[in-house]
Parts: sequence; structure tokens; C-alpha cells
Amino acid sequence: MRHRLFWLSALLLCSVGALLAQEGSPVNNPASDGVALTVYNWGSALVRDRRTFTLSEGVNRLDFNDVASSIDPTSVTFVSLSDPQGTRVLEQNYVYDLVDGFALLNRYLDQRIRVTVDDGTVYEGQLLSSRGSDIILRADDGQVILTTTSQIRDIQFPSLPDGLITRPTLRWLLQSASSGPQQVELTYLTGNITWTADYNILLANDNASLDLNGWITLGNTSGTSYRDALLKLVAGDVNRLPEYEAQTMMDAMAAPTMAMRSAPQVEQRNIFEYKLYEIQRPVTIANNETKQVEFVAAANVPAKVIYVYDANPYFYGYYGPVTDQYYGQSGITDVGSFVEFTTGEDKGLGADLPAGRVRVYQQDSDGAAVLIGENRIDHTPKGEDVRFLLGNAFDLVGERVQTSFRIVSERVIQETYQITLRNRKADQAVEIRVPEKLFRWSNWQILSHSLDYTQIDSSTIEFRPIVPPNGEVVITYTVQYSW
Repeated sequence: MRHRLFWLSALLLCSVGALLAQEGSPVNNPASDGVALTVYNWGSALVRDRRTFTLSEGVNRLDFNDVASSIDPTSVTFVSLSDPQGTRVLEQNYVYDLVDGFALLNRYLDQRIRVTVDDGTVYEGQLLSSRGSDIILRADDGQVILTTTSQIRDIQFPSLPDGLITRPTLRWLLQSASSGPQQVELTYLTGNITWTADYNILLANDNASLDLNGWITLGNTSGTSYRDALLKLVAGDVNRLPEYEAQTMMDAMAAPTMAMRSAPQVEQRNIFEYKLYEIQRPVTIANNETKQVEFVAAANVPAKVIYVYDANPYFYGYYGPVTDQYYGQSGITDVGSFVEFTTGEDKGLGADLPAGRVRVYQQDSDGAAVLIGENRIDHTPKGEDVRFLLGNAFDLVGERVQTSFRIVSERVIQETYQITLRNRKADQAVEIRVPEKLFRWSNWQILSHSLDYTQIDSSTIEFRPIVPPNGEVVITYTVQYSW
């Protein structure tokens, strides 16, 4: 197949001249004087780019290349920093009719091109059609020539047609009061730049403390690179219109890092109701790149592992009395293991944690780290508790059985549950938390219980038995609902 060679040759052999517009030649596109990038955790970024152009007095056409292909053209703002009063924007355009083989052929319909086929034969004439895989020419003598793209070695065009460009371009028509260099500033929003926080945690073997490293993971598929950018990241739930909602986060690519590092070179400060993180050095972010920067590190943070047996049905609130006897029998036997620590200053991490993925490791007897759980956390301010599921405990088993269900009257139901907890660890007693959702109706009363409980909220009670090694604990309770 010659399709790839056909398009490549078409691009390489065309004579690419300067684009000429009705207003005259564009001002040359200089290198950036400085880029600032503010990335939001829903998948967009605010770009600020400064460049210096040499303008002439009167009307100028200015082309701004190297902008992101994912740009939101409606968000673009332009200002002259050198002469804001004397420089006026007459028109603003986003030009994205990029040059490719199809675009060239479409632009050269009814015009002369030159086609060379595999055997070296050269055909020259007016292009009549380029639909599908057929190229149809009319020679000077009126002969119609048909060839296919699979037979073509190359195509030559006399020049690049007006309106086709090689890169997405922002174009302005400016009125300048004077001639000379002017520094201008462009700002715009672009999509396809994402950032999230990734946390690596090393949990001590006694489960009593942890070491934490937090990384900013930045992914750029916006269509352009940002060299030596001033990088800021905003954490928080900023309200946006639906078309700018968050995109899928890129997977992090960092290997687990267990050793503590020097102080991270990231400054955190508040902005409105959000947290802003500024990298304290210029950062180059290439297109199609994932980059990581450490922003928080702490050692020996007090922690604990919690075991929870939750065999309740999903509960979304009370909508009416539930009278079905068999509703709520989930058959769940797994006991979940959770890790918990605080972000507060006092015996805690002492840092805000933006939303992100958490990986928890623990060292084996040979010192090698083993992944023991992975989860996500929401934005967590300093001073709050963090708790997330690591996985299901292998040696702990729960069983929840309805042993009695009685309709006392038309508006009264009594129900009894028996919960059995088994600990197969040989030498460790374990506290297992057992939350029970009282889901049938909001007006309930515990008639009897074999173990003390705590009322967590208006619809939940919780038992906390300690299960001995190689032992079991049985909990029973009876609840009455009335409405």
C-alpha cells in the first residue's frame, strides 16, 4: 500500500510559501517571553503566554502559533503590555484548517497539479476529483486520466493554498498607533491537561504509623508543549458549565517511593475557597507527557488499621416502611480492613491533601515493599481524618443471619439478627466494628441486645466486639419498627 507514501510525498514536495491575507503579510511569530500555566483538577488549564512582536503603525496582522489544539477559542483574551492604549484589536480569529493530503487535494480542485505513478509516468493537468481513492485529471489536450492512490508515488502542488496552515494559529487584526517592538500577553483556557495527586504510603509492620509521599501527577495531551513554564495547580471543586466537566484522569506512572526526600519544592497557599500549589522552579511540560513533582512528605505519622464487618443492604434513606421479610439479607461474609490517620498538626500529617489515588505498601521480612491496598481519597483539608479501604482481611469472617421476623400488627414489625464473627489469626485478638443499618423505618427501638452498642446516627447502631485469636463472637439484637 502506498497511502502513507502518497500523503508524505504530497506534503514534502509542495512548495510551502508564506500565507498572504487581504490585510497583508503577518508579523513573524517570535519565541515566547514566558509562559504561566494554571492547571485545574477537572482537566483544563489557563495558559498565559507573553511574546514580543515588531508592529508597524496602522493595521497589522499578527499570528500566534504554538497554541494548544484543545484551546477554547471563546476564552481568548489579548492585551498589549507595551502600549495598551494605542493598540486596538479589530478582529480575533482561531485558524485550524491544518494542511494535510485531503485538505490539499480539496483546495486544488479545478487547478493544475502534477502526479507521478509507480512506473515513473508523469501526469499533469486540472484536478477534477479526489473522492475516495481515485484521482481524476484532465490533461491540456482534453484527455481524462484516472489513477488510484495505491498507484501514486507522489503528487506535486505549485504552492500551499491560501488559508491552509501547518499548526493551529490565533490570528489578530490590530490597529497600532506607533511602530516598534511591543510585548503582548495572550491568555486562554485549554482542555486535555489534567493533574491529580498520587500518594505512596509505607505502613509500619505494627500498623501504628506510616510514611507518606505525595506527588503531583500532570498529564498533557493539549496539542502543544510549554517550555520553562511557571506552573500552578488548583485543588478544589470549581463550578464550571457542563461542557467543561472533568475528564478521565490519566493513570499515574510513578514507581513506589519509600525513602523520605528533602523538603518538596512546592509552595501551597489559599486562593478563594481552594488550595493553590505553585512549583518553585520553571517546569517544561512536553505534549503527550506525564510528569510528576513531589509536593508533600511526612514520616512516622500515627495511624491505625480498622476492621469493619458491614453486611447491610444499600441504604439511600427512608421512603416508606419496608415490610418484605427477606430484604436486607446480603450474604456478605468479608471483613474489610481500613487504614486511618489525621491530616492535623497534632500527631498527624500537618498538610492538606488534594483528591487523588493512594497506594499503601508494607515491608516484607526481607525488606521488600509489598502493595497491600489502593484507593482514592477526596479533597481533605488539614485537621480532618482520612480513612479508606485497603481490602478484605483474609483471616476474619463474618456471618449475618435473620433469626426472627414477626408482624406484630398492621403497623409494627419485630426482627432479630444474629451476627457471628470468627478470627482465624493464631496469636492476635482483633476488634471488629459492626455497623447495622436500621433500614425498615425511621421509628425504631432496640428491644434486646447481647452486646453494648453505640448509636452512630438516626439510622445506624454499631457494635465493637473484640474477637480472640482462633475464636468467635456472636452478637444478637432485636429491633422493633412502628409507623
